[in-house]
Amino acid sequence: MTAVASAPPRVRPIGLPRAETLKLRKRRGLLATVTVLTIVPMVVAYAILAILHAANPGHHGPAGGVDNLGHGMSVLILLGGIAAVIAGANAGADDLTSGVFRELVVTGRSRVALFGARIPGGLLFLLPFTASAYALSAFVSGLANGYLPAPSVGLMVTSGIWVLANAAFYFVIGLGLASVTGSRAYTIGILIAWRTVVSHILTAISTLGVAREAVPDVGFVRVAPHAVRDLVNDGPHVGSSVGAAVAVPLLWLVVAIAVGAWRTATRDA
Repeated sequence: MTAVASAPPRVRPIGLPRAETLKLRKRRGLLATVTVLTIVPMVVAYAILAILHAANPGHHGPAGGVDNLGHGMSVLILLGGIAAVIAGANAGADDLTSGVFRELVVTGRSRVALFGARIPGGLLFLLPFTASAYALSAFVSGLANGYLPAPSVGLMVTSGIWVLANAAFYFVIGLGLASVTGSRAYTIGILIAWRTVVSHILTAISTLGVAREAVPDVGFVRVAPHAVRDLVNDGPHVGSSVGAAVAVPLLWLVVAIAVGAWRTATRDA
């Protein structure tokens, strides 16, 4: 009898791959890092605000309110953005650095599908941490506002979507760059420098004019909920249209995905 070779399992370019999520969850160091950069800062910050208010309510205001929600969001998009970069870098370079990439390729699976599966898989790993951290911020801001104006339900929902979109953006950028460089360290170093230093320098150079709209953080600030927009803007104000604010981050994402998929498809196994 002649044995019939079984066809390799199909993998959709964009699917819901539990395997990619599980690979990231099994990295205890990554789990700890993402937790420390997302949930822990919110717990510490609001605990300190609550303790200060309880100890001296005349000098320190309540831990909640719209302003403290905005300040919490500002901390979360900075540290959470770094967590997203680290998670993306791990998702994009782990198979290469561990030698698993060759084994995946020889199964006959599409390389583009292998790359595409990392996007939803990685987001399923990252976004629950970001959502939990934001939920804590929204909970305290809404219930511990005291005499301060409390954020509306609409503001809390739109702010949550905005925070999650920011984290997802930096994850995909980190994933794409790591797929090109093949290095977690280089990717993390480049993107943290960009997020914390280079982008601020570029937006501060007024002579660049409208070219500053190419910095994605400018777009994110423009589409942030109005009540917290000034609180989440840690750089100079740069005027931008809503169309450009949406188009610029989307263009960055398209380029990151296209370049990452191309490099994965052409890389030597």
